[in-house]
Amino acid sequence: MSTRGGPQPIPRPPNWRNGAPAPWRDEAPTPTVADVKAAFESYEPTEITRGPAVATPTTEGRRSAVLVALYDSPDGAVTILTRRAHHMRKHPGEISFPGGAVDADETLWDAATREAHEEVGLERDAASPIGALDRFVTGASFSLVSPLLAELPERPNLVPSPDEVDDVLHVPLRELLLPETYREEEWLWDESFRSMYFFDLIGDTVWGATALMLHQLLVRVTDPNTIGQ
Repeated sequence: MSTRGGPQPIPRPPNWRNGAPAPWRDEAPTPTVADVKAAFESYEPTEITRGPAVATPTTEGRRSAVLVALYDSPDGAVTILTRRAHHMRKHPGEISFPGGAVDADETLWDAATREAHEEVGLERDAASPIGALDRFVTGASFSLVSPLLAELPERPNLVPSPDEVDDVLHVPLRELLLPETYREEEWLWDESFRSMYFFDLIGDTVWGATALMLHQLLVRVTDPNTIGQ
């Protein structure tokens, strides 16, 4: 029998505790790409500090962009995640969105779609921009990350690059909203507790920056008060 959660190592500090329950209802509806577009079409992203990271966000220095690509299916909106190759020097085996560093002559969108093409073979002209999540500084590389939301017309035929990606995951937002998938922990860093989010998929655990992005996406798309605001 398949079980939730995976082998991804979780570097919990000595002092931690269980966090709050899911901020969405157990009977949350099945979001579609149209719901995501409605929730983020007028949203102005801000810069935040994530989890244990204590760096002040800045638009100077290193920049990265990730592609949060979505397409509709019978299970509602599906997003594309990758499991990083185990031989990678940084974050081996971790679950992430396609993305990477922004070159000096690139826009954020160009960087995100280029990285998605290099990592999983997504055709760059297949994605259409539909908004963005909040920007944040990573705790490891201190790079300012911009998550860009994108719509795909259909399920893409993707091939992971063995240099970077072990596997491609097509994950319905509906699965991420299940009570048995989501959990929150509070980690003590610098004398204060900070929320850390986790999504236990079948065979994998999503945490860290990727879970933070998914959390914001799901909170906003399941809150009717945010639609179009």
